[in-house]
Amino acid sequence: MPIAGIGLHVIIAAFFAVHAVRSGQERYWLFVLFAFPGIGSLVYAVSIWLPEMRYSRHGRRLVGGVQRALDPSRELREALEAVETSANSQNRMRLAEAFVAAGRASEAIPHYQAALRSVHKDDPDIQVGLAKAYLEAGHAAQARELLDELIKKRPDFRSPEGHLIYARAVAALGDRKQTDEEFETLIGYYAGYEPRARYAEILADRGERDRALELCERSLRESRRLPAYARTINKEWIGRLQRLQKSLAPA
Repeated sequence: MPIAGIGLHVIIAAFFAVHAVRSGQERYWLFVLFAFPGIGSLVYAVSIWLPEMRYSRHGRRLVGGVQRALDPSRELREALEAVETSANSQNRMRLAEAFVAAGRASEAIPHYQAALRSVHKDDPDIQVGLAKAYLEAGHAAQARELLDELIKKRPDFRSPEGHLIYARAVAALGDRKQTDEEFETLIGYYAGYEPRARYAEILADRGERDRALELCERSLRESRRLPAYARTINKEWIGRLQRLQKSLAPA
């Protein structure tokens, strides 16, 4: 039991250490986290991580995901009320994200477009959100066009989510060669298993059953080495890989 406890402390400390590096925190946090993995992680969570989760855009998405699991319509209701109170860019973006999450992407499009006509007109994250809304609403060509323009204007901008949206749009438009290139690149660096599951499904739909099965088997082997929290985060995509593997496996 002590060994398992120490392992958990180290995993939590490593998670916060990655966050510290990616978010540009002072390097002394790394010493605190690994010198005192239990109390150090607690201090970091209270001082840095929780405040960021509360106020950042990504944090709002994370909190929103938990809320949707408990009350699927709550975020959409509250976002609609916020826009009725004040139709500013921040409230419109919140509502747009809520519409996409609720499977009503077409209703998100005008709110993203309105946000881009304000002081946020060059915000790449809003453009990625709009591209996702286009894609989910069945407008893959518009999604790809928007992201191509963003790449041209902001070649330094990096967004794994945007890259995944772009790859999905390319696939929806039937460009096999570029689909392969984009998804193979994504699989090489994307933190989650969504690109693996989506690409395996694309390969299966194209009739490339052997490639799809090999990707499923390789991904599932690797997923067994993931820590418990990472498997939980990727539960949907691991499940899709498992179901696809079962359907493709020889009788």
